[in-house]
Amino acid sequence: MTAPVPPPVVPAHLAARGEALLFRGRSAPLLPAILALALGSFAIGTTEFAMMGLLPLAVEDLGVDLQAGGILISMYALGVVIGAPVLAAGMARFDRRLSSMVLMAVFVLGHVASLLAPDLGTMMVARFVSGLPHGAYFSAAALAAAHLAGPARRGAAIGWVMAGLSVANVVGVPAATALGQAAGWRWMFVIVAGCALLCVGATAFLVPRVPAPAEATVRREVRGLASWRLWGTVAVGVIGFAGMFALYTYITPLLTEVARLDPRWVPAVLGLYGVGMVVGTLVSGALTDRDPVMTLRLSFACSALALLGVVATASWWPGLVVMLFLVAITGSGIAPSLQVLLVDAAPSAPQLAGSLNHSALNMANAMGAWVGAAAIGAGASLQVPPAVGAGIAALGVVLSLTLIRRRPAE
Repeated sequence: MTAPVPPPVVPAHLAARGEALLFRGRSAPLLPAILALALGSFAIGTTEFAMMGLLPLAVEDLGVDLQAGGILISMYALGVVIGAPVLAAGMARFDRRLSSMVLMAVFVLGHVASLLAPDLGTMMVARFVSGLPHGAYFSAAALAAAHLAGPARRGAAIGWVMAGLSVANVVGVPAATALGQAAGWRWMFVIVAGCALLCVGATAFLVPRVPAPAEATVRREVRGLASWRLWGTVAVGVIGFAGMFALYTYITPLLTEVARLDPRWVPAVLGLYGVGMVVGTLVSGALTDRDPVMTLRLSFACSALALLGVVATASWWPGLVVMLFLVAITGSGIAPSLQVLLVDAAPSAPQLAGSLNHSALNMANAMGAWVGAAAIGAGASLQVPPAVGAGIAALGVVLSLTLIRRRPAE
């Protein structure tokens, strides 16, 4: 069986209601806490994905080419990769609510710096700082949600928190993209900073205290890294998920230059992509409670097929839009299952192990962006990155079959 999650630390009046009310009741006291935490993932999702949609405007304003502009995507991802384990381990003994608030405050500072950055070099540093709290925030928020919901529904609770990232692609990303096209791309940073500040306030008032386990220490968290299951799972996440980002980094020029879609419709397509991510995240969260290993493998396999569909329909925008929707559903399914599998792989270090989810996803982000930039820089068409992405997702299936083994009792 998978390693059990410690019992939730919940005030008596909340515990008496039962974890089922989180998803079924109309007056569930835990639901506002979950939504407050999801607001942080909404802000993170908006900045991560809107930057990709606004990339053509950003490079024009900064006076660089599209290939150099792709580095802005990679710098944010690099910040996540470095910041997630360092900040998560450093906050091992922090109350999960306090950790979430502090990390969101750092996130705000990074976006203020991005708003004021005068050139590409300064913007790269600001985007790196913005990415530092990303993974650690998701770890703290997911642990808080899982503890509050209880072991039987931890996958669904994590899915709801991560759905904020997906909802960002329905509301935040299209809104930021449309505003950026109309009034200037830097307005995205204003929107994201405002949402992050709302998250800090909502968390303070709506999320109950979720103390770290009494035995939690930085040393214990670091010792938890000595797990081949943990690093095997991380490797699967990095390799398998890079396929989607090889596509998404250049989704706007693919739509406008290859499919000949009017740029005014790009925000609507990004919104539809976000709907697919919401569907994929929530469905995956529910399936993860039943079988996280199979959920992960199925997500990779279906993502590879959908990416091949993008290649086949790239020059015909109606078909391309449908395929992008399917990529969103299948690609987003990895996050809840990977989060659970990482924590199970290192139960003595849940904070650090959980943070590696977004380290893995953003290493994949950076890898996907680099693969796309290399292909374009070598003179390849914009249809090549999704084709390579399909191969990478297929490799993820193979790795998940070899590196992620079921325990005998599972």
